[in-house]
Amino acid sequence: MGKRIMIIDDEKIVGDMTKISLEDDGYEVEAFVAGAPAIKRLKEASFDVVVTDLKMKGIDGFEILKTVKELDSDTKVILITAFANLDVAIEAIKGDVFDFFPKPIRLKELKESIRKAVGGPGGKAEAGN
Repeated sequence: MGKRIMIIDDEKIVGDMTKISLEDDGYEVEAFVAGAPAIKRLKEASFDVVVTDLKMKGIDGFEILKTVKELDSDTKVILITAFANLDVAIEAIKGDVFDFFPKPIRLKELKESIRKAVGGPGGKAEAGN
């Protein structure tokens, strides 16, 4: 069974394109356009990595991060945002994010971060990130 990835982005096209690309790499991927259904799913199933947009209507990325860490502290969270600034980056670090990317997403870099999060050769997460 492949590693499980959740994508949450209120821009459906971003979530869909990321999902397709990750599935092509052998990951099992579920994509959501809102935080509430994503949190419901997180309570039902485990994921290795959650990639979430920061600014969304309703439940934002920081609330997703908090929920993920409460449910399973081993799940890695990657935040993406079009509103990157120093305050957001500091809050993300305090929230124990695995990685942080400004939009527009560079898919190659995101995929490399996910690969590190789920583990390189041997299945162990790599140090240094």
